[in-house]
Amino acid sequence: MENMNKNIAYEHIDFSEITKVRFCTLVEKCNYIPNHWHQSIEFIYLIKGERLATIENKSFLLHDGDCVLVNANAIHSMKLMETNTIILLQIPIDFLEQFVPDIQEIIFVLNDSKNTPRKQECLNKVKSILLEMKRVYDAKEDGFLLKFNSLLFSLLFELKTHFSVKMMNVNVGQRKKDLARLNIILKYLQENYKQNIALEDIAKLVHFQTNYFCRFFKKHMGVTFIEYQNQVKLSYVYRDLINTKDSLSMILSRHGFNNYKLFRTLFKKHFGDTPMKVRKHIVEQD
Repeated sequence: MENMNKNIAYEHIDFSEITKVRFCTLVEKCNYIPNHWHQSIEFIYLIKGERLATIENKSFLLHDGDCVLVNANAIHSMKLMETNTIILLQIPIDFLEQFVPDIQEIIFVLNDSKNTPRKQECLNKVKSILLEMKRVYDAKEDGFLLKFNSLLFSLLFELKTHFSVKMMNVNVGQRKKDLARLNIILKYLQENYKQNIALEDIAKLVHFQTNYFCRFFKKHMGVTFIEYQNQVKLSYVYRDLINTKDSLSMILSRHGFNNYKLFRTLFKKHFGDTPMKVRKHIVEQD
């Protein structure tokens, strides 16, 4: 996937003018992407590797051949402890709305460990369609666009027919307002994550009282604002630890991590080992 650390909150996606969706095969090095969202549904089909996907506070450990779907505006994070090869398909919500008018009131439940045999058969069909889309897209033979779009609509039909769930009492307008506020907060954080940000200051940014802001943020992001700021710092530290030969002290200083004891605790919690052991393991993999 593209470097989402550039925009942790709302991910901007450049969709193909030809197909109206983003479709590609990616080889991703180890990465940690804190909570973010985008206004599209997203398929990730893991061809090779392992990743932990956390979607709306529910975690899925993916292995070779697994597929996960992230609904539009669903807050999610990704953690890769080894190199992954994936098929990525992102379909913008305004494109879907042309064919599924009530899309704002629907979620797709693909990530269910309790699938019935019939549901599993439908899921296998979805995977087969994604693999065929990859073959067609990679080959780009004469008429590929017709074939690709026919596969895309077959996929959407499977989703709508077998995996859609109507949300009850959904307040689409309030959800949009909440996400807009979160986007303001996280954009500010992205630009200032190295600094000590006072809760009073960040609350004023969205015209909230401090106590209400703390409840609002925890409700939507699943962690406190300070915990999330440390996750953002951690994502940058992890990236530099893997992709540079810089010393740990230099990396921590670069990203405003001044509490080494806290850093070690968080790093061990997220990645299961010390920074130097993780770096060594990744280097040996390559």
